[in-house]
Amino acid sequence: MDIILLYLLVGAIAGLIAGLFGVGGGLVIVPVLVYLFTQQGMDPDSLVHLAVGTSLATIVFTSISSVYAHHKHGAVRWDLFWRLTPGIVVGALLGAVIADEMPANILRRFFALFEWFVAIQLLLNTRANASRRLPGRVGLFAAGNIIGSVSSVVGIGGGTLTVPFLVWCNVAMRKAVATSSACGLPIAIAGAAGFIVTGWSATTSLKWSLGYLYLPALLGIVASSVMFAPLGARLAHRLPADKLKRLFGLFLLCLGAYMFLSV
Repeated sequence: MDIILLYLLVGAIAGLIAGLFGVGGGLVIVPVLVYLFTQQGMDPDSLVHLAVGTSLATIVFTSISSVYAHHKHGAVRWDLFWRLTPGIVVGALLGAVIADEMPANILRRFFALFEWFVAIQLLLNTRANASRRLPGRVGLFAAGNIIGSVSSVVGIGGGTLTVPFLVWCNVAMRKAVATSSACGLPIAIAGAAGFIVTGWSATTSLKWSLGYLYLPALLGIVASSVMFAPLGARLAHRLPADKLKRLFGLFLLCLGAYMFLSV
């Protein structure tokens, strides 16, 4: 099958998952791109970084429509967004630098461990409990910094970290999800920019790349994920959510095993 069709398929799956479960498609995009880039014969020392950087770039586009939808319903806590964003931007840039310093096998295993962490949360259906108030400006900067750096290293929009943190700080779930979707945009912009800069000299021999960002994969994934995310959101209201989450958790366990073992 033509590689562009495969990128379109990856985007369709990622869009459906984002709509169904409210989690970023990066958890699927990164390991699948690692597999596809391996099949294309790309440099094994940089293909994991390319997958993460490309995943972040896709989130720039897909999060815009999500943020707009939440904003129309008045669910985004923009006051929190602006207080978290400085730490998020610094953290996402730092994450790109940290990832660049990681050998490919270490980055793969770090991603796998994070994917297993998310999978276990889905399988156990764990939920954060509201147990404290929001911290001050310094505390929110520190929280944004951690969320941004970890999200950037693994190529996700940060929802699996931002939502539990906000709920823990007594933000209503609906507003936490909406605000998290808005926070995914600065994570993706700063993280993708960082991966472009840090990977500029490492991918000079690879056509159609901007640093650790592979343009054909970006275009194919964005084109289909934007179309399929609304379908996933509609299906979420018709299908048994708890069973689907457990199946998705098992799927993430398998993807994590692929990333961890195939070094």
